[in-house]
Amino acid sequence: MMKVQLNIEGMSCASCASSIEKKLQENPFIKSAQTNFAIKKTSVEFDENNITVKDIKDLISDIGYKASEKEEILDKENEADAALKRFVGAFIFGAPVLSMMFVELKSGVIIFGLDLVMLTFAGLSLLTTFYFGRNFHVSAYKKLKSMSFSMDSLVSLGTLVSLTYSLYSMTVGGQIFFEAAVSIIIFINLGKYFEAKGKGQAGEAIKKLLEMGVKEARVIIGNVEKKVLIEDVNKGDILIVKPGEKIPLDGEVIEGSSSIDESMLTGESLPVTKKAGDTVYGATVNQKGALKLKVTKIGGETIFSQIVKMVEEAQTSKSPIEHLADKISSVFVPVIIVIAFITFLGWYFYSGNVGLAVLNAVSVLVIACPCALGLATPTAILVGTGVGAKKGILIKNGETLEKSKRITTVVFDKTGTLTEGRPKVVDMFWQEGLVREKHISQIIALESRSEHPLAEAIVDHFNELYPDIEKTEIDDFTSVTGKGVEGRINGEKYFIGRASYLSENKVVLSEELEKRGKQLQGEGKTVVFIGNGSKLIGIIAIADTVKEDSRAAIDDLRAMKIDVAMLTGDNRAVAESIAKGLGIEHIIAEVFPDEKAAKVKELQSKGEIVAFVGDGINDAPALAIADLSIAMGTGSDIAIESANIVIIKGSPAKVYQAIELSQKTFAVIKQNIFWAFFYNTIGIPVAAFGFLNPMVASIAMAMSSVSVVFNSLRIKKF
Repeated sequence: MMKVQLNIEGMSCASCASSIEKKLQENPFIKSAQTNFAIKKTSVEFDENNITVKDIKDLISDIGYKASEKEEILDKENEADAALKRFVGAFIFGAPVLSMMFVELKSGVIIFGLDLVMLTFAGLSLLTTFYFGRNFHVSAYKKLKSMSFSMDSLVSLGTLVSLTYSLYSMTVGGQIFFEAAVSIIIFINLGKYFEAKGKGQAGEAIKKLLEMGVKEARVIIGNVEKKVLIEDVNKGDILIVKPGEKIPLDGEVIEGSSSIDESMLTGESLPVTKKAGDTVYGATVNQKGALKLKVTKIGGETIFSQIVKMVEEAQTSKSPIEHLADKISSVFVPVIIVIAFITFLGWYFYSGNVGLAVLNAVSVLVIACPCALGLATPTAILVGTGVGAKKGILIKNGETLEKSKRITTVVFDKTGTLTEGRPKVVDMFWQEGLVREKHISQIIALESRSEHPLAEAIVDHFNELYPDIEKTEIDDFTSVTGKGVEGRINGEKYFIGRASYLSENKVVLSEELEKRGKQLQGEGKTVVFIGNGSKLIGIIAIADTVKEDSRAAIDDLRAMKIDVAMLTGDNRAVAESIAKGLGIEHIIAEVFPDEKAAKVKELQSKGEIVAFVGDGINDAPALAIADLSIAMGTGSDIAIESANIVIIKGSPAKVYQAIELSQKTFAVIKQNIFWAFFYNTIGIPVAAFGFLNPMVASIAMAMSSVSVVFNSLRIKKF
């Protein structure tokens, strides 16, 4: 199966989106189609062996729309500008006609038995309706050819009926209401302008993301620096990035050090220090030093490309609540046409006044346009996912928003999620009276030769404490797997490792340090003993440290009335030590990787709606089975692929923000849908009973759509 995202030109309401989906889903080779009216896109999954992208475009074209591929994306600003020009033109030529509502103007010049003013108004009405409102009529005609209907069908029908009846009445001396047709075109074009402007603001996340991409890179070819297009850079190429420039692609620093602004990835304003061996990401900003880096990812593999793809997919996805709106929209327009016809008949037989009957029928057609209903969900998703992307939170689909609303328990994997996922020196104790600086270079020399991750933690710690310390050579080095290392330096023997390993080598353990070591081990820390000759000179405690914002995240989740649990494969002592510091009472420890999903299932069987937060390959089954899955972007690709939400930087505080943002967005969706339903439920009978004229109906219809868009924009304040 293959996926393609197409830009759709010619959609005017939710009924259009439903028509496109229905047409595509009728084809047996198309697995799914989701069309988003707010961003004018459709996402299609299809069998590429039996149907091509061109075939899909043709299917869409058959029902009156134009489909183009992603690179031909429509500019929302141009859409807004076009609507504004149509409004201004309609207003200039239609305003004189609107004066008919307030004063009766006559010139006394009679042509063909009609006053010149009346003929002028008729001409202006025709111009306004057929030129500045031509988009509605062309669209309605295309829909009619395929026996489908949309908002444009209602607008076109309403204006044509009122205009045609007025032209007829003008010749027989009956009731004339050119202003009804003109006002509909004027105010709906104004509404379209505000709607397009609002949608442009709602969808600015993708536009800003795309603007962040880098167009060129400085590649080192031989000893020559050359600027090339980003598309021509290959994996393994060496790039130079100067201060103030954006990093072109993901890569590994091989020379230099600098501070990098990664806020576009993480939402965090503080720069991150990068040095040789560190990973850097495309579209982030190099602030200070020059960097030489080797490209490791290109094209769609880069983190930046994946972010853009995830946000686009999220914005074309649908929330389950939206399917209800879609079903209603698909039958809404034909039903309204029937109601308008019934209104006409009712008023005609009740009053005997054809003009009044036409006027009220036109009001029903105009007030009922289902634009607000079609915009209710996609605009909120558009803004919510865009805000999330700017904050380093990628919400993959609309369904996630509804899932977040129901969460009762968040289960955190420990390592790499609540903790840093790498060992760090957390405590040191030395023999009393020892001048420890004398032994530091020897410890660094020994541990630098070891491949154990704990040795790396010790070397990093001492290099940070003593950056200018003199390097020492080892005369003899031995590593004993699972026990420790030893070596002779300047004639002195050193041992580093387990207490039992030092005892085997006749190192005398001091009572005080041995007692301190057991205490540290009881706190869940790994203790490394250091011997010089036959004396124990110190102990170093190493642990996986808790992330800075883990405690705040857990407190915030509790404030939302959500329970928090920690799940880990570590022993209970380590788990309890970390949980105590974080204030977590529910601990699930000593769990094998293949048991994590079962533990999530167990919570679900007790009625809990579970969000699981993880980062590793072994978390993927638990992420897949959880009601809501959240992956740390610092983790494995498979964990990220399995998740509904991705936290780019891996910050636990973002978990709380992600759930809060999802809940806020879903609340706005519900508000939008309620008001859209409420508006039509109230507006249609009010118009049918003769309490609205077409001008007021057109203003109300336009403003209902605009209000939904701007209600969605409130999410930007999150």
